[in-house]
Amino acid sequence: MLFRQLFDSESSTYTYLIANLTLKVAVLVDPVLEQVERDLKLLKELDLSLRYCLETHIHADHITGSGKLRELTGCLSIVPHNAAADCANRHIQDKEILNLGNIVVEAIATPGHTDSHMAYLINGDRILTGDALFIRGCGRTDFQSGDAGTLYDSVTQRLFTLPDSTLVYPAHDYRGHTVSTIGEEKRWNSRFAGRERASFIRLMNNLDLPDPKKMMEAIPANKLCGNVATL
Repeated sequence: MLFRQLFDSESSTYTYLIANLTLKVAVLVDPVLEQVERDLKLLKELDLSLRYCLETHIHADHITGSGKLRELTGCLSIVPHNAAADCANRHIQDKEILNLGNIVVEAIATPGHTDSHMAYLINGDRILTGDALFIRGCGRTDFQSGDAGTLYDSVTQRLFTLPDSTLVYPAHDYRGHTVSTIGEEKRWNSRFAGRERASFIRLMNNLDLPDPKKMMEAIPANKLCGNVATL
């Protein structure tokens, strides 16, 4: 299996390239529109055919590259169940499996940051957590039908029940971290460690964060798979 973590500095977004080198097929998770050229170049260099663009959720801080990549490669655009993106080829359900030969991608419903959000467990040993769980943090819950209690349940009941050795790869990082483990986050993530559900809700409801800079542009565009031309 090829596994690459790619970074967009403007939005601090991680895109993940996962590929079966024998079959020469790949999936990109959370692609960014401004990085489509970079991603296509890498796919070409590695002689890979893009089969899927997979989203963890409808993003508010960047415009997805999935629509453009679908136009250029013929890949399928996949979003979580109940995500407001009728443009997608497919809505993936909780516990549904995508296969790239012997590579298994399992969807794990983790709502709370938004009302439709998936984490993706890769071959049972690494989890792409999207905005549900960051390294020593988590995504906010104050827009897009987010709910702090739901996020607490998603992280503690769906993610923290994975083996402690499971590698954690988030959709964003703002402090230079690239990877963690479930065991580390259970012990050191101050949003969750030693915190009861009610305390987490109070914390999240009082963060008072500014809106993402691209929010008014990104959410409508991402409901159209990043097709800004039709807005």
